[in-house]
Amino acid sequence: MVYMLAASTLTVAAPLGCDAPAAEGATARRSDVVVTGTDDEMLVLEITRDNKVVVRLPRVEVGQGVTTAVAMMIAEELDARLTDVDIPLAEARTKGNQFTGGSNSVSSLYGPARNLAATARARLVTAAAQRWRLPARVLRTRDTVVVAPDGRTATFGSLTEAAARVRRPRVSSKPKPASRYRVIGHPTTRIDARDIVTGRARYTGDLPAAEAKPTVVARPPTLGGKVVSVDDRAARALPGVLQVVRIPGGVAVVAESFHYAFKARDALKITWSPGPLAGLSDAVIRSRLRAAVPPLGRPPRGSAQLEERFEFAFVGHAPMEVLTAVADVRAHRAEIWFSSQSPMGAREDIASAVGLPSSAVRVHVVRGGGSFGRRLDHDAALEAALISKKARLPVKLMWSRADDIKHGRMRPAFQHRIRVSHAQGRVVAFAHATASVSEAWEGKSAQGGIKGAALSAAGSPVPSDSGLYNFGKLSGDSGSVELAMPLGAWRSVDSGTVRTAEEIVVDEIARTLGEDPVAFRRTTLRGKAVRAVLDKVATAGQWGRTMPAGQAQGVAVHEEYGSCVACLVEIDAADPKNPRVTRIVMAADVGTAVNPRGLEAQLMGAAVDGISTILRAGLHIDRGAVRESSYADFQWARQRHAPLRFEAHILPTGGEPGGAGELGVPAAAGAVANAYARATGTKPRRFPLNF
Repeated sequence: MVYMLAASTLTVAAPLGCDAPAAEGATARRSDVVVTGTDDEMLVLEITRDNKVVVRLPRVEVGQGVTTAVAMMIAEELDARLTDVDIPLAEARTKGNQFTGGSNSVSSLYGPARNLAATARARLVTAAAQRWRLPARVLRTRDTVVVAPDGRTATFGSLTEAAARVRRPRVSSKPKPASRYRVIGHPTTRIDARDIVTGRARYTGDLPAAEAKPTVVARPPTLGGKVVSVDDRAARALPGVLQVVRIPGGVAVVAESFHYAFKARDALKITWSPGPLAGLSDAVIRSRLRAAVPPLGRPPRGSAQLEERFEFAFVGHAPMEVLTAVADVRAHRAEIWFSSQSPMGAREDIASAVGLPSSAVRVHVVRGGGSFGRRLDHDAALEAALISKKARLPVKLMWSRADDIKHGRMRPAFQHRIRVSHAQGRVVAFAHATASVSEAWEGKSAQGGIKGAALSAAGSPVPSDSGLYNFGKLSGDSGSVELAMPLGAWRSVDSGTVRTAEEIVVDEIARTLGEDPVAFRRTTLRGKAVRAVLDKVATAGQWGRTMPAGQAQGVAVHEEYGSCVACLVEIDAADPKNPRVTRIVMAADVGTAVNPRGLEAQLMGAAVDGISTILRAGLHIDRGAVRESSYADFQWARQRHAPLRFEAHILPTGGEPGGAGELGVPAAAGAVANAYARATGTKPRRFPLNF
């Protein structure tokens, strides 16, 4: 259902992700002011007098292109120019769905956004018909104007006040059929692309909000270490230093510039107590994880067994934009500016931390320079709020790259044990058990995690993804090792290791049965859609072509979020210690691809994630500390490691859109691992390979 809101311009709203009734005052009436009430449970669209279409988006833009996708949906149904559509980010609300994650933004917004725009269009056409005294059915819309048969035009902005008074539109307010789409489904450049490449796009670090003072934190050498004592005399004596305050995570310095803040931080003399993991390193963690993997049970009688174990390291998110938050905490109110995937939960946690009611805390959502799950948690915002309260100053807190890699959230380490039972040339049972590090961190609920309800928590039962295949009886369980570590949901969450390990085993069982990996998948995959994407990459990538020694192809598939994807990789591993992925071909079926160009970018990013986590990038734990501290040693794939050729094929199957943001990672990772195994004749089981 779509509601009219009281306003002097056309303002319509649609419920989004909740069952709340229409807001009070939702009946259309003439007013002298634009709507000033809250839009807590609404996706709200307003047509302004200067012919702009404004939709306050209850999601965050972190580089995934959701603002462009929503702008395309709105432009499609309104018949507006894309350049006339503005998608600002909504601040934290009190109810509704404001969660960005789980690859659900486009799918959850597709219906409400189109209904919203279609309703607005119907009212605009009706307003024009009333002005011109013409039947509404003869009018057309294009380029943010209404057009009469005689050529007269009226901009939406010129009609907005009259449209706000329309009670019953005279034309249909139903969204278009897909056959009439002119925007949705067509490759489109991001609406913010020019701003991003020219530096006009504003991130939290760019904000002059509340005259906030630059702030950094001195952190312990080990995870969870505590301040025993601090001598801040030398730091306070330095120029530009305003405040030095202790917080749970360390000692914060507030200064006139970040240069002064870092200098003062380095001048602090701090005695630290060791963290709870001070005696723990990778070897011990791996041993404990191996012991925590549950037993697989008995295999079917008369079957032969293929059993494999896999290890996956901790992985940091390391988004390009470091964590930054602006906080202005006063006695009776607080305002926070930062990039958040869960701003409603953030407001509750911040309010609790600073001792204010949540109604007194205002959270402004800012675009983020990457996330991959990192901004589901709001560690930096909580710290900024605490520092602002103690320092009695508005602050702009910046975590350094080392801060986030050494003390930030990370994907937990995983181990997998998989057993495939086969008889008479076919798989009759598939068992998959896992163990992962789970979080046992004092005060973790106050650290801003939304783990549990919204996402699969590390250490919770992880069912096998092998239901993709006709593999007979499926079974599995999971165990965990609780450690005091800051863990977080990393792109593709459980599937990033579960599906990857299973796709490696699918190659192994195909080899055991004497079958080609692609042919074996084709005969055992359950779904037509996933077979179609597999066929596409096999054809486009010339699967099975002759390659030089030390080079090979690998393939993998994945299905999740109502979508499916296949990936074919070519790798040059003539030097096994320095492999290079030379080509990647991906094919995806996501139903309706709102912006195929954006989807291609998502798949390209997933391919780089697969290359990174399989070949290069992970975090070591050395005596309770993360060894890595920057991109120099957290070896994420760079331009020289990216494939020389990349192509993405979007299958035009139509229907409701599925998810895509996380979809490609497991398939890309599995294909990279399989290509490396075939090129080197080895069976890699610990990832990344350079560990």
